[in-house]
Amino acid sequence: MTDSIMSKAATMEIPINSNGDTGTLAEDDSLEQAAKLQWSLDEKVGSSRGTRDLQQVMVSGPNLNETSIVSGGYGGTAEGIIPTSSIKGSNMHHSSSSSSMAEETTRGVAVEKIETMRKWGLNTYKCTKQMISERFGRGSRTVDLELEAQIEVLRDTKKKYENVLRLARALTNHFYNMVQTQHALGDTFADLSQKSPELRDEFGYNAETQKLLCKNGETLLGAINFFVSSINTLVNKTMDDTLMTIKMYENARLEFDAYRADLEELSMGPRDAVAMARIDAAQQQYQVQKEKYERLRSDVTIKLKFLEENKVKVMHKQLLLFHNAISAYFAGNQQQLEQTLKQFNIKLRPPGADKPSWLEEQ
Repeated sequence: MTDSIMSKAATMEIPINSNGDTGTLAEDDSLEQAAKLQWSLDEKVGSSRGTRDLQQVMVSGPNLNETSIVSGGYGGTAEGIIPTSSIKGSNMHHSSSSSSMAEETTRGVAVEKIETMRKWGLNTYKCTKQMISERFGRGSRTVDLELEAQIEVLRDTKKKYENVLRLARALTNHFYNMVQTQHALGDTFADLSQKSPELRDEFGYNAETQKLLCKNGETLLGAINFFVSSINTLVNKTMDDTLMTIKMYENARLEFDAYRADLEELSMGPRDAVAMARIDAAQQQYQVQKEKYERLRSDVTIKLKFLEENKVKVMHKQLLLFHNAISAYFAGNQQQLEQTLKQFNIKLRPPGADKPSWLEEQ
C-alpha cells in the first residue's frame, strides 16, 4: 500500500499558480500522511538494526589488520590507501631486526669473554703444573747462569741499600732532635743572660755557642736530607723498576718452560691427524712464548747494565757529599760546610718554611 502511494506521488504533476506558489490538491493530505507513516516505520527499523550492529561491533570489534588509512582526502584514489597491516609488519620487522642485532652483539661479547677465560685458565694450569714440577725436581727449567747471578747481586744490593737508607733516616731524626734541643738551650741561655747580671757574660757565651751549633746543624741536616732523598730514589724507584722487569722476565720464563714441556709431551705421543693438529697448535704457542721470553731477557740485561752505571754515578756523588759535610761539621769548619752545600747545589729551606701559612691553618 505504501509503495503504491509513493509511486503515485512520484508521478503526479504539481500545479503552480501564477505567483509561483504550489497549488493545494486534495490528495496532498493523504500523501503527507503516507510519507509520515513511511518515515516512522523506517526510523523504527533503522534504530533496531543500528542497535544490533553497534552491539556486534562492540562485541567483536573491528579487525585492525583489515582497516586502511587514506592519505588523500575524500574520494581519493586507491594509490593513497596504506594498509595498516603493512605498517605493523614493518615496525615488527624493524624491532625484530634490532633485537636480533643486539642479541648477536651480546652473544659475541659473551663468546669472547668465555674464550679469554678459557685461555687464561689453560695458561694458569700449565704454569702451575710447571711450577710444581720444578719445585719437586721432576721438571726442567731454562737457566741463564750469568743473568741469574746478576739478578741475585741486585737483590742483595737492594737489601743493603735499604739498610743504609733506614740508618740515614734514623740519623736525620736524631740529629734533628739534637738541633732543636740546641736551639731551645740557646734561647734559654740568652734569656738568663738578660735576667742574671752577675752571670751575663757566661750565659751570653753559651748562648752564642749553641746558636752557632744550631746553625751548622741545620746546614748539615740539609746535606743529610739530600743524601737520604737520593738514596730513596735509587732504591725505591730505579731498583724497583728493574726488579719489576725481572719479575715479568721470570713469569715469561715459567710460561716458556710450561709450553715447552707441553710440546715435548705431545711430541712423544701418537701421530694421528688429531694429535698432529694439537702438536702444530702447541708449536705455535711455544714459538710465541719463546719470543716473549727472549725479548724480556734482553730488556733485563739492558736495564741491569744501566742500573749499575747509574748506581755508581749516584753513590759516588752522595758518598762524597756525606763525607765532606760530616767532616766539616764535627771539625767546626763552618766555611767548609757551606762550601760543600754549594758544591752539590743544595739549597737550604729558610727558617719557618716547613710551617704552614695562617690560611692553611684556618
